[in-house]
Amino acid sequence: MATCNLGAHFERLSIHDENGEDQKSRVKPTATSLAHSSSRPKLVKLPLQSQKNSTSAASPRKAPPTRKPLPDAAPPNLAEAQQPDHHSVAPLIPQPSPKTLHLGLFEVGKPLGKGKFGRVYLARERQHNFICALKVLHKTELQQARVEKQVRREIEIQSNLCHPNVLKLYGHFHDSKRIFLVLEFAGRGELYKHLRKAGRFSEPRAAGYIAQMASALRYLHRKHVIHRDIKPENILVGIHGEIKISDFGWSVHAPGNRRTTICGTLDYLPPEMVKPGGGGGSEDRSYDEKVDLWSLGVLMYEFLVGEAPFEDTPVMTHRRIARADMTVPAFVSPEAKDLIHKLLVVDPKNRLPLEQVVQHPWVVKHCVKGESTKQH
Repeated sequence: MATCNLGAHFERLSIHDENGEDQKSRVKPTATSLAHSSSRPKLVKLPLQSQKNSTSAASPRKAPPTRKPLPDAAPPNLAEAQQPDHHSVAPLIPQPSPKTLHLGLFEVGKPLGKGKFGRVYLARERQHNFICALKVLHKTELQQARVEKQVRREIEIQSNLCHPNVLKLYGHFHDSKRIFLVLEFAGRGELYKHLRKAGRFSEPRAAGYIAQMASALRYLHRKHVIHRDIKPENILVGIHGEIKISDFGWSVHAPGNRRTTICGTLDYLPPEMVKPGGGGGSEDRSYDEKVDLWSLGVLMYEFLVGEAPFEDTPVMTHRRIARADMTVPAFVSPEAKDLIHKLLVVDPKNRLPLEQVVQHPWVVKHCVKGESTKQH
């Protein structure tokens, strides 16, 4: 993986690590973007995993001493001499132990974004110049909002995911006041900002994004993970234009496939979350991974139209969602309308499966076969 030279982009920031030592970094104060050079050196990714105890690899095993032939022994048989000596074992080479993560390993740069409980900073791992994002969460704020369990769940789920359209969590560590998440750096930022700037996306661009989202959601669902908060603000754009699902704070690992917690963003909530009995007639208001199919339909509508399909006052939004009450503008193509209507179905059992989303004529029309992640 190639990365950029950030030497000119780091300002002097002072951040205390758990040992109370100041870590300094340098950024050019006026830098607002990163330059990416085609001559960048190949860098080695570190297996950034938080370890409480670093232990050495197995100690080298000594080879047995060479056995000398007895005096006056008969010459060895040639066929036997050509056989490998199974008693001779090559010594093991000690391997380096994984590093225990701490703030001193990173050079911290400019803020990339601000959330409800902390900030995300551009960072560089000092030894290999590996570029990443450092999400800093303050423990007191998490405790006051009673979301400690949510953060633990986010870390547990995201650290076990590996897909090109899912933001990677390389590791995490903490000190007395903060929790640090070491995340993949998505160089082009939030998809929401791109959408606001464009107003709405072209159909080829939107189809490429929907194909990538469908691929990522299929992966998550196979691992029994329901995201539950799909929206443009929770999707990042990589340096090559590929999208990456992030923010797994509302995600859940649900092997039983049924949940009852109401969460997510109102405009993207499915009918089974907003009305008693649910869209599928479930009296306990439970739901499964098909909530992400509904959100995918809302996302597609917003990509093509520039606004969510059920935007209204909170009360009216609930009512419109419960009936799937929406109108697709005339400038949206018939193929795109068809896919939207097949995803935004009140009864979750009747929503188009992800396997068929990637095979839908609208997606196939705009995405070259085998290149669904290609961007426009």
